[in-house]
Amino acid sequence: MNKIGIGVVGAGYMGKAHSVAMNAVGATFDTPLKPVCEMLCATTEQGAAEKAQAFGFNRSTADWRTLVNDPKVEAIVIASPQNTHKDIALAAFELGKPVLCEKPMGASTADAQAMVDAAETRGVVNMVGFNYVRTPATQFARQLIAEGAIGDVTWFRGEHTEDFFADKNEVSTWRSQGRANGTMGDLSSHMINAALALLGPIASVSADIETVHETRPDPNGDPQPVTNDDHAHCLCRFQSGVMGHLYFSRISTGRKMGYAYEISGTDGAIRFDQEDQNALWLYEMKGNEATRGFRKILTGPAHPDYESFCLGAGHGTGYQDQLIIEAKDFLNAIHAGVPAFPTFRDGLAVNHVIDAMWASNDSRQWTNVESSAWNVG
Repeated sequence: MNKIGIGVVGAGYMGKAHSVAMNAVGATFDTPLKPVCEMLCATTEQGAAEKAQAFGFNRSTADWRTLVNDPKVEAIVIASPQNTHKDIALAAFELGKPVLCEKPMGASTADAQAMVDAAETRGVVNMVGFNYVRTPATQFARQLIAEGAIGDVTWFRGEHTEDFFADKNEVSTWRSQGRANGTMGDLSSHMINAALALLGPIASVSADIETVHETRPDPNGDPQPVTNDDHAHCLCRFQSGVMGHLYFSRISTGRKMGYAYEISGTDGAIRFDQEDQNALWLYEMKGNEATRGFRKILTGPAHPDYESFCLGAGHGTGYQDQLIIEAKDFLNAIHAGVPAFPTFRDGLAVNHVIDAMWASNDSRQWTNVESSAWNVG
């Protein structure tokens, strides 16, 4: 059995999720590489020590450089704030250590480009944490499209909608400050990644981005300006010629995890909603017209990555299982010595679409997406 020492930078929401995944993945998938949770990095020594004990790590530190340079840490998961991603990734690649980095990649497209360049120059395994594209249902949707089950795709609609900021009296936080923390910097990347994974590169966009609640109260009740966006939508054209529409919102009242898409084709259609993540809706344009209709397919052992969790169809997988699948793919990529989708270059492709949307919003014109992004896995 080959063991591999894992270091996780960040002990918050996603740091915990990745830590749990690394503790579970070896048993769930019987991976050829068995992860050892070697070191956890948090912002303080005491906090890091407490979280390391809770999450099952051997050691802890408050300095990510200590973690990256430790010889027992052989692969690194970056789950810290995005303005730290580039420096950590570049230091890891310099030592030849594989990196799984949470989205979004870096604090800017320039950061993301530097991370791609370093990974590809050094030839080190790299992956971005777009976990939602790994549900068995969405993996199956990709398979159906590739097999031509719905014919030639003619239209795509995708959204990532939540309501955590729908209340205009919600207190101002870091989420309401800075473009990187707005809806475009936060939620949009997941659905853009899904669109690229399902239909391929996006060629051009026509976008409209808006701040609905322009002020939010501070803890004392005084209004503070909101400096980022609440929601955005865009028309888009894929490189294949397919037309589409994307919508992202943090103020979509009633939506908790509205990562959803509809895909129409010449012979059928597909629907999916992450709030019902264990079901895929499929329409096939064949048979008696009187009995045609969308049918609900409950995921089970016949679908990608499901059987390792449960032998019963319809029993379902959950959010944490997406991270376990992600950990499996990362470990298998390291074992094979080749990057796994979504790679850093795939993450950069998402950044380029976001940049084009901002440029379109500012110019009020259709805008082409940077062509160097057209290398999606």
